Amino acid sequence: MALHYCPQCGAKLQPGFRFCPTCGEKLPQLPEPEPEPAHSIRTLSLNPTTDSPAPHTAAVVEASGCSAMIRSPIRSVRQSATKILCSPATPPPPATHSTDQKFVKSPGKRRSAFSKVQEEKESTVSAPSPQTPPPALQGLTSPWKRKLQEDEELKTVSPPPVQTPPSAKGRGKKVKRVCVVEPEEGAEFCDQSGKKWRLEKLLIQSDVELTYTVQQAGGRVSSDEWKHILRMGAKEGQLFSEQNFLQRAAKPTAVEKWMKKFSLDFLGIPSCVGFGVHESYRFLVFEDLGRTLQEVMGETLPERTVLQVALRLLDALEFIHENEYAHADLHAGNVYISTSAPSRVFLSGFGHAFRFCPGGKHVEYREGSRTPHQGNLNFISLDSHKGAGPSRRSDLQSLGFCLLCWMTGSLPWSDATPSGSVICAEKEKYMADVLGLMSSCFKKRRISGGLQSYLSQVVGLHY
Repeated sequence: MALHYCPQCGAKLQPGFRFCPTCGEKLPQLPEPEPEPAHSIRTLSLNPTTDSPAPHTAAVVEASGCSAMIRSPIRSVRQSATKILCSPATPPPPATHSTDQKFVKSPGKRRSAFSKVQEEKESTVSAPSPQTPPPALQGLTSPWKRKLQEDEELKTVSPPPVQTPPSAKGRGKKVKRVCVVEPEEGAEFCDQSGKKWRLEKLLIQSDVELTYTVQQAGGRVSSDEWKHILRMGAKEGQLFSEQNFLQRAAKPTAVEKWMKKFSLDFLGIPSCVGFGVHESYRFLVFEDLGRTLQEVMGETLPERTVLQVALRLLDALEFIHENEYAHADLHAGNVYISTSAPSRVFLSGFGHAFRFCPGGKHVEYREGSRTPHQGNLNFISLDSHKGAGPSRRSDLQSLGFCLLCWMTGSLPWSDATPSGSVICAEKEKYMADVLGLMSSCFKKRRISGGLQSYLSQVVGLHY
């Protein structure tokens, strides 16, 4: 049987050749098969341009009980690979036969010609055009493969995901600050009862609160008789807690009843005459309370003045403690001195008020049950530093820190790093040695015996 192609290089052979004219290899001599019926021989089309599928593996010739394995031409294998890798919409590049079928004499020329043809065909198959997808994706026909191709295309055009800030879960509650846009003077606020209040002048501005002098709109009485102050802050901020406290425990009727019971001529609980919500603000309206102690005091106050202020504050603390609440944020900014009667001292700023004895049952001491370090760090109690619910002991401890600062002008931890844990550690150290605390604050001056006795008794109180 004559071979039509060289089994080594695939070059086309003429009948009767014993050596391959292209590669020079000796051709195997096959025995002549006996004639068989036409239907027993399977013929394969080796023309890559015909409609019949090209062979991808060796052709098997069945003849008289024996078969011979014949290698398919390299060119046909490469052309089959070209058909597989090309998409149906992109026809395979036309095969070039002239170079393969040339008769090259020397082995060096044969190798160069073969490598040149291979490089040309590989570049035609593997080099993708800018408009077509990569060759690995061109022949995808199944649904999941098409989905893979679409995903690859979307990756190149889809915008990067929007980064969201990390959740604040597990952290302390952030202070809700007042809106950046301040209302202009002359703006009118309407409270829950329908009264309109006109802003006059900004008195105090802090991170969480604004305080204005206001007048009731439409009044014909002198301005002094209509003077009130309006405090505003975030809608769900500290003023919300203060409004709840004032409505539950500090109603004007309850204050009057307390004063009659103990025959008091004055009780420093401010009277709220109106409240409401205006746009993004919550506001409370009070009668004119005067000026804050922070404004009127210099570096220090005389011991007599400090003790008089302490007596007024103790009256107010006794009232709110009897109504099951603790103030939890005592400092000079929350203490008001009446300008018309300096003996009248008001306790304000109930934004951190805590109900320590709901229904007559005192809450248990549990550190971490609240956000730690809430309030003015220099004056809050150790309970507030540790996240425990403030109690009566907490307010009395804070009052002691305030009195000591008002008398001496400073506290041992005032210059410490503004960190709640550092200040808490300093307070614990000094509260274990009250005499050392007094000596550190008064230095060479005479120590106040009354204040030292007060702090010594506060240290011995239970929660």
